[in-house]
Amino acid sequence: MSEIVLDAVEVSRDFDVSKPWLQRVVSREPKRTLRAVDNVSFAISRGTTLSLVGESGCGKSTVARLAVGLYAPSGGEIRFEGQPLSAARAQAALRRRMNMIFQDPYASLNPRWRVRDIVAEPIRAFGLLTARDAITARVGELLTQVGLAPADGEKYPHEFSGGQRQRISIARALSSEPEFLVCDEPTSALDVSVQAQILNLMRDLQQRLGLTYLFISHNLAVVRHMSDRLGVMYLGRIVELGPGEDVFRTPRHPYTRLLLDAIPDLDMVGKSRTPVGGEVPSPIDPPSGCTFHPRCPLANDRCRREKPAHTKHGNVLVACHAVEEGRTA
Repeated sequence: MSEIVLDAVEVSRDFDVSKPWLQRVVSREPKRTLRAVDNVSFAISRGTTLSLVGESGCGKSTVARLAVGLYAPSGGEIRFEGQPLSAARAQAALRRRMNMIFQDPYASLNPRWRVRDIVAEPIRAFGLLTARDAITARVGELLTQVGLAPADGEKYPHEFSGGQRQRISIARALSSEPEFLVCDEPTSALDVSVQAQILNLMRDLQQRLGLTYLFISHNLAVVRHMSDRLGVMYLGRIVELGPGEDVFRTPRHPYTRLLLDAIPDLDMVGKSRTPVGGEVPSPIDPPSGCTFHPRCPLANDRCRREKPAHTKHGNVLVACHAVEEGRTA
């Protein structure tokens, strides 16, 4: 078995956002393309968690859908244990071994189905069990595993709280016995106290079942204790990637520093902070050079005209001219 479960090699994803053909002909407008993901590369080792963080619209959720084959990449390649996901045969063979936990647990659960049927659906779809008693017993085990009772299988999703519904979503994701889970902001719709419970549950399941996670979030504070590796995304690109503790302890990219400054911290009371200013540029018409330069306090003429390449600093990859030139001190 390969140690690398999932790796992405210079993956891009474009979306055609043009007006209908006739309108474009009449108004003589060209086709318009939105590049949601721009040459993203990463690798996730077995039993570890890679977290991708960034503001809304940076391409995180698109990467999540690319990772499980819901989108096909416009460029580059995604491989699961060395096997390209783009091959139809590979998708059919691998789809049981990967699953996804969605952001809104209520929207992702069928309100007309009882919980027992929701959790049992992947078991039946993949033919893991066929006997009714065996399926019922397995559903009870899964519900117990996520902190619910087997009797909860008789209820409907609307009878549960937000945190309990996310536990049901996790049970459903685990019912196909996957090895790799994509978690697309699984706690953003929950209260802060419930977020901690769900994150602790996911860490416990990872240790017990040997799961591999791709964790998507817009909140660095949420992923701090989840991440073995951390990637910071901005406008479709990963601008900083490395071991989680290294990125948190010594953030190098100006955008990562600004995101960390936004995390509430009692040790920082009375100290000046620099908020993330400005707005995220449109991905349809991104800025030239480094796309972060309109909001960056360290930007110079080179940043405005030249796109930065990734350079290695210790164990961390950073795409920033200021870091490369030593102008961040």
